[in-house]
Amino acid sequence: MNKNIHICAADGDSRGLLQVNVVSTVSQFPVADATVRISYTGEPDRTLQEAVTDSSGQTRQIALKAPPLEYSLFPGKEQPYAEYNLEVTAPGYKPLTILGTEILPNATAIQPAALEPLSDTLTENSSVVIPDHTLYGSYPPKIAETEVKPVRETGEIVLSRVVVPQTIVVHDGAPTDRSAKNYYVPYRDYIKNVASSEIYATWPRSAITANLLAIMSFTLNRVYTEWYRSQGYDFTITSSTAFDHKWIYGRNIYESISLIVDEIFDNYLSRPDVKQPILTQYCDGRKVSCPGWMTQWGSAELGERGYSPIEILRHYYGSDIYINTAEQIAGIPSSWPGEDLTVGSSGQKVEQLQEQLNAISSVYSAIPKITADGLYGQATSEAVRAFQSVFGLPQTGVADFRTWYKVSHIYVGITRIAELQ
Repeated sequence: MNKNIHICAADGDSRGLLQVNVVSTVSQFPVADATVRISYTGEPDRTLQEAVTDSSGQTRQIALKAPPLEYSLFPGKEQPYAEYNLEVTAPGYKPLTILGTEILPNATAIQPAALEPLSDTLTENSSVVIPDHTLYGSYPPKIAETEVKPVRETGEIVLSRVVVPQTIVVHDGAPTDRSAKNYYVPYRDYIKNVASSEIYATWPRSAITANLLAIMSFTLNRVYTEWYRSQGYDFTITSSTAFDHKWIYGRNIYESISLIVDEIFDNYLSRPDVKQPILTQYCDGRKVSCPGWMTQWGSAELGERGYSPIEILRHYYGSDIYINTAEQIAGIPSSWPGEDLTVGSSGQKVEQLQEQLNAISSVYSAIPKITADGLYGQATSEAVRAFQSVFGLPQTGVADFRTWYKVSHIYVGITRIAELQ
């Protein structure tokens, strides 16, 4: 991302980067000129650093002290990440306190901050508490299930094909906990949150990718089989590690994980002659053992040894596991054209991209307005580059797969809010 990086004075050599993205809870539009104060969790009253959001609601990247890299590469008793508290304020909004933002060395943490507008009836400050990472804290182990669900039971299989949903409804607790809240979370945001809660962003790319594929396949199995809804519940998945994945409301994600999700979000894992995504279960492999499943620490070790994502997955799930692609992506106005759009491209897909970028630029003013003429010239390339800068993608000026679908994702969100207003 094209952000100024500010080093926070602290002892030690290991550093991680933090960027805070501030939006309104009402519109999800960016909040400019919000002030973010950062402190150590152990010294909440001493401000280490202060930053102000730009027109895109984003702070500059701030380098903060983190533990040594090896703590997150090998299992041990030392906490692999540093914890920081954030206090976010903006005129016209309730202050927000975020406790426990996790900073890993050599990784960029993206902390979302949703501010609630002030009102006469709501006066208390808002707060988010981020609990321990699952590889460091203590959480219930996964209750084993069959990896392929029976298809003959009446009403269990609802979908006729594998579809990437627009939204995941997350029940923030065990299935039977009626007091737990349901959250409506965009699918990719859900996957990024789970992965940031369950693996470390410092791991080799191949290990991160293998774990993401397992998380996505498991999640799409829940979607495809309507697993919880077929039992009378009104949600897609839970945040309980005993039943599903750990999803944490308001937690920070990591840029390296986010980029891979945006690149492969339509993938899942299959076996021959099995239509549904495989329910790929896993465990940490240290505190909990799980023969026949992938272990997270084991995947990191294989990644360090040079294994590819599919080699890691086949090491644990067998040689007949393979990567498949969803037949449909829900909520997207138009599918990717199948090839990169760049300077010299033309046609309807280019015009659609230009129209969507113009709609987005009405909210994110750092993205310049362009003429929607179906011709991909330098002006369109610069608008794409600006979009990529704002949304954490490589700034190439080329509309590749992940840029196309990120534009579509943001466009859908903005136009739906506009319709509601």
